[in-house]
Amino acid sequence: MDIEKTSLQGVLILTPRRFGDARGFFCESWSAKRMNEAGLNFNFVQDNHSLSSQAGTVRGLHFQAPPYAQSKLVRCGRGSFFDVAVDIRKGSPTFGQWTGVELSFENGKQLLVPQGFLHGFATLEPDTEIVYKCDNYYSPECDGAVRFDDPDIGIDWHLGGHQAILSDKDATAPLLKDFDSPFTYEASL
Repeated sequence: MDIEKTSLQGVLILTPRRFGDARGFFCESWSAKRMNEAGLNFNFVQDNHSLSSQAGTVRGLHFQAPPYAQSKLVRCGRGSFFDVAVDIRKGSPTFGQWTGVELSFENGKQLLVPQGFLHGFATLEPDTEIVYKCDNYYSPECDGAVRFDDPDIGIDWHLGGHQAILSDKDATAPLLKDFDSPFTYEASL
């Protein structure tokens, strides 16, 4: 597995090796043993799978507050999407900054989004499937969001002229400046 750092400490792009032949391919998308050897110690407890039928569907920017904060390992099951993480750890040198990567069935890349970051994505093709692991269970009372189009964050969603298709929750989410983050930055030694 290739592991690539991003501009945000802890947010990583993981690209599992694919072994293919005329029948297709085989890929080990997650191995706790291999990840532990790489210093990535996550205990994923829930898998989620969503389908977005239209290109330009934006889901995010979402988080879960403690005690149900979640790290996520996100990949594409079909189609493609632009996946984004935003640092919301108070005191972080990269607070409010974002990173993003295109995840597609073809490229096989995955984005690891640790606790303390907003997460969101924009679909680039119709009928795109998003598959992700979480290291904590969903908790509605800890669920939160920040506006996907917050000008202070300035995400380029790669919508390619598509109008963003949003849920009511995402369309009315607060701006980052009006949001009191439940996360605090802890510098690594």
